[in-house]
Amino acid sequence: MGLEIIERISHKYGGDSRYVLAGGGNASYKDESYLYIKGSGTALATITSDGFVKMSRQKLSEIWEKTYSCDRDKREAEVLSDMMASRCIGEDAKRPSVETLLHNLFSQPYVLHVHPAMVNGLTCSIDGEIAMKEMFPEAIWIEETEPGYILATKCREKIDEYESKSDKRAYLLFMQNHGVFFAAGDEVKMDELVSSVMSKLEGRIKELPDFTVLEPNYDVVNKISPMLRLLYDANGEACVKFTLNKEVQKLSESMESFEAITRPMTPDHIVYCKATPMFVTSIDVNELKAQFNEFVKANKYAPKVVFVKGIGMFAIGKNPKDAQTVTDVWLDAVKISVYSKSFGGLRPMEPKMVDFIANWEVESYRSKVALKGAEAKKFTGKIAIVTGGAKGLGKEIALTLAKEGASVIIADMDIKNSESTVNEILKVNGQRTAMFIYTDVTNEAAVKSLIDYTVLQYGGLDIFVNNAGIIKASSIEDTSIADFERILSVNYTAYFNCVKHAVKIMKLQREVNPKYISDIIEINSKSGLYGSPMNFAYSGSKFGGIGLTQSFALELAPYGIKVNAICPGNFLDGDLWSDPENGLFVQFLKAGKVEGAKTTADVRKYYENKVPLGRGCEAHDVAVAVCYAIEQKYETGQAIPVTGGQIMLK
Repeated sequence: MGLEIIERISHKYGGDSRYVLAGGGNASYKDESYLYIKGSGTALATITSDGFVKMSRQKLSEIWEKTYSCDRDKREAEVLSDMMASRCIGEDAKRPSVETLLHNLFSQPYVLHVHPAMVNGLTCSIDGEIAMKEMFPEAIWIEETEPGYILATKCREKIDEYESKSDKRAYLLFMQNHGVFFAAGDEVKMDELVSSVMSKLEGRIKELPDFTVLEPNYDVVNKISPMLRLLYDANGEACVKFTLNKEVQKLSESMESFEAITRPMTPDHIVYCKATPMFVTSIDVNELKAQFNEFVKANKYAPKVVFVKGIGMFAIGKNPKDAQTVTDVWLDAVKISVYSKSFGGLRPMEPKMVDFIANWEVESYRSKVALKGAEAKKFTGKIAIVTGGAKGLGKEIALTLAKEGASVIIADMDIKNSESTVNEILKVNGQRTAMFIYTDVTNEAAVKSLIDYTVLQYGGLDIFVNNAGIIKASSIEDTSIADFERILSVNYTAYFNCVKHAVKIMKLQREVNPKYISDIIEINSKSGLYGSPMNFAYSGSKFGGIGLTQSFALELAPYGIKVNAICPGNFLDGDLWSDPENGLFVQFLKAGKVEGAKTTADVRKYYENKVPLGRGCEAHDVAVAVCYAIEQKYETGQAIPVTGGQIMLK
């Protein structure tokens, strides 16, 4: 029963961004003999009963009776060893929270440790302790203290002192530059305690952060993000997310305004955002490189947060989830800085404490756990756009790229199926690994917006798959000029629209790393290699696509941009061919394209007999060819047939 309750408490507060960010926070349940505490690497929002580590309270209590080394590193290693030895049988694979000793100090069954920005507006302020005593006279204040055994010792002293003087059980503890501990006898009392604290804080806050979203300068963002992405990781295995709101705007106005938040406020800001953010004053590629490299040399790490003067904030991560976490945690710091004004102003962490956290094994472990599961795949870290990716062939290509590690943007006009495809990817790969952007590829402004928003959210572009296309079969006499131009617009002109705007981003990445390779792939057709009677408009547009592919390849080769076309055979099982009302089997039968055919089955048999391997092309065949075109590094301007031998190049 107790584990069920702490699981509910954990989900309630862990799933609320007002209390917990980046899977942080902690919770525990105890009875007389055992403490069940959240294991490192688990998230409060999703933890289940087996995510709690069962600990012997007696063995934990015995730690206080021991004498440990005076050397800090040895001491922490000794305490950690004893704490690990306090795990019960069967718990060896789990790592208990470093705060385990602290949780065991409270006598109440349920303990919740969280870091609400509003609470940290108090704990990270100059007058925090004074304000706490006014608002919460029964609460305990713990000054900024080295985490681990020393912090637990300090808390033990303060709790013992409080309980001996007041003859009451300690239930509320504020930690300077860290967060708050709540202790309660049951779930209802826990909720009442949390609600009471937050309500009192809300009543004292005089100024709220203004996160009104502002329109960015897309042209500048499109220039900076790809460069930062390649500076952070020369292989492009990174994601950059841009943010601009009114608070960020104020901070980016000048170095003086930015300096207000350059020092970390809590350990989380160090773990997820590094100890120092970067301020950039120039967007010239050479100057940006110089400033970035100078920062790395001085700090021994690449920046996770970059403010560009007059532009906004760029959060950099190894993947989209990491970049989003950096964004969320840093905006949390901005909130704290605003809330702290109500308590005498901001008091960041002391430099010596920042250094300790930055090098502390426990926090290093937590940071690594946050990034685990991102094992290398063929296209890990790559950013791909697939036009016409809502269903059919485009969907298969999108799913395959996602399976191989790419973040995929679906550009389509089919809202329902696009969202379905995106959700399918997100379920497997996690948050922000896919996105739908409504796009009419025949509209140049819409294509530019597609590229702009992709760079805003992901920071660059590595793979562009031009898959959107239409087909309508009819004789020369029966084809209207409107139909002819529509087919050319989608299959030919739109290809130019997309390449024109995609290459701007790809070229910028190449400027940073002269060896970097990007890919543009047109999904063409065997009809682009061989004429198609009664289907001339489609065939002509695809022939034109091959011409564009070869011409683009020659022009873009100096920039490391490979351009290739995939030429599939007939998708006989797809809706394009098999739809009972408008499929090509029906269209070709009506148009008399197959001599002697009396049924759609006759038409199908005719086309199957054209293929040496005896079947129609399948979406998977094309997706494999797309992956090949990207993986190989020495072919460009090629038209790659995927036709089962129906078309063989000479």
